[in-house]
Amino acid sequence: MAGLIKSRLDNQKDKLGKRVIAIICLVLIGLVLFIGCSQEASNVELLPKAAIVDQLYLLEPNPAFIDQAEAYLEASGFEVDVYQGEQVSVKFYRELPKYRYKLIIFRAHSGLMQRQEDSQVMVKEATYLFTGEAYKQTRYVREQLSDQMLPARMVEDYPLVFAVNSKFLLTSMSGRFQDTAIIMMGCGTTYLNDMAGAFGLKGASTYIGWDSGVGIGYVDEATLLLIKNLCIENLTIGEVVAETMTQEGPDPSTGASLKYYPSKSGDQTIQELIRWENPD
Repeated sequence: MAGLIKSRLDNQKDKLGKRVIAIICLVLIGLVLFIGCSQEASNVELLPKAAIVDQLYLLEPNPAFIDQAEAYLEASGFEVDVYQGEQVSVKFYRELPKYRYKLIIFRAHSGLMQRQEDSQVMVKEATYLFTGEAYKQTRYVREQLSDQMLPARMVEDYPLVFAVNSKFLLTSMSGRFQDTAIIMMGCGTTYLNDMAGAFGLKGASTYIGWDSGVGIGYVDEATLLLIKNLCIENLTIGEVVAETMTQEGPDPSTGASLKYYPSKSGDQTIQELIRWENPD
């Protein structure tokens, strides 16, 4: 009888031992899967992200430009997001740093603003970047009263939209960019240094733009060449600007040329500026 009891106890111990081993194995498998998933997620996060901010989509859509720009960016290792038209709102500009883009291309209206004061037309000595959001006098009252934005008209007979300036970037934009490269396609974005300086203070590593007005057909073509030189050919910023201007020349209708800030970014490539090494 005692031998039978001992045999049963041994069997129970064997079963218990096997269960413990099985549980341990399941836990280990779970840990391996968790670590694998974490590493995969980490690898995804290491891929740089680029954004094309296409405010001009409202009046001057160019799907061919978007497709080719995306192709160049993806071929060089970027994940690409495209924002168009009304998606390019004041809120979007305010929260832009939180998306952690390493390269942002602004296909957007911009320039110095004129304003009627009494009988005179006054030029605002600040660069304004247009949104795609319809203007309402009762919206963003604090920002309007503190000269961070203005109502802006892209063309005659089109509703006003909000346009923001460098003060908006420094005062109302949330967070900081992470060594982000900025390409501005709008008019006069390097005529003054205010917008370039504000992006730099917010963490941008380089800023490229035009020193005067530009035609949409010309700037689309020139920017595609710029992106190719920057991301595919991996030229330095100085070489990119020089090569693009050599091949395309200044805007034939305005004489606009490319400039970049700060000057120290001129001898660095996009990968060096955004602090990312392409594993390929």
